[in-house]
Amino acid sequence: MIEVRDVALAYGGRVFVSGITFSLRAGEVMALVGPNGVGKTTLLRAMAGLHAPAAGEITLDGRSLGELTPGVRAREIALVTADAPIVDGVSVREVVASGRLPYRPWWRWAALPDDDAAVREALARTELAELAERPYQALSSGERQRVWLALALAQRARTLLLDEPTSHLDVRHAFEALRLLRALAAEGRAAVVVLHDLNLAAAFADRIALLGAGRLLRCAGPEEALDEGLLRRAYGVRIDVQRRADGRVLAFANPEA
Repeated sequence: MIEVRDVALAYGGRVFVSGITFSLRAGEVMALVGPNGVGKTTLLRAMAGLHAPAAGEITLDGRSLGELTPGVRAREIALVTADAPIVDGVSVREVVASGRLPYRPWWRWAALPDDDAAVREALARTELAELAERPYQALSSGERQRVWLALALAQRARTLLLDEPTSHLDVRHAFEALRLLRALAAEGRAAVVVLHDLNLAAAFADRIALLGAGRLLRCAGPEEALDEGLLRRAYGVRIDVQRRADGRVLAFANPEA
């Protein structure tokens, strides 16, 4: 679905991460992990066609993202962040409904026949139906996080790129958000999700892409990606990895190391 080939990312003319190569397949959840400032958010933006790589290429179904119009990209790829400005007085339903804009011609503002059903489904799957008429600005940070996920669901893109979607969620809602991603993957979509919790990444992701030391250190299943040597190289601290008999992988920062 999406191919990232030997990509380097730069900001202000300075390359800060390079050597990124992986494929994202339909039906897959990939966790993107690594220390702050390593380039995780910028990589998501590049995969959405919003940040041009300094080198290498990113393609969607064999076509370079740069060749696609913004409307086509938006129908295929949904980028979920929580830092976009929202006008005061806008309701939760209106925010979520903005995910349908890529399906309308530029001259049409009225909803299309499929829009209401898509918005209702997105609100229900993120447990926001009861908050639909509430002003977005009146929500807690965790509720706002779920609104952005609902917007991406309403967009009905095949690929979801999510930047720290669990950062403001309590444990239950974090688990529910990641279970929802797994359900969407089972329906044939693909997702890349930035996570800081390595154990959440190991529990919910098919593969983990570890960024650190200015490059992609590994992209593999949790058992292979969560390697103690690579984790120390990425984070600069000792992280002990435990492999349980049931196949689960657990990672623990070691404060004494």
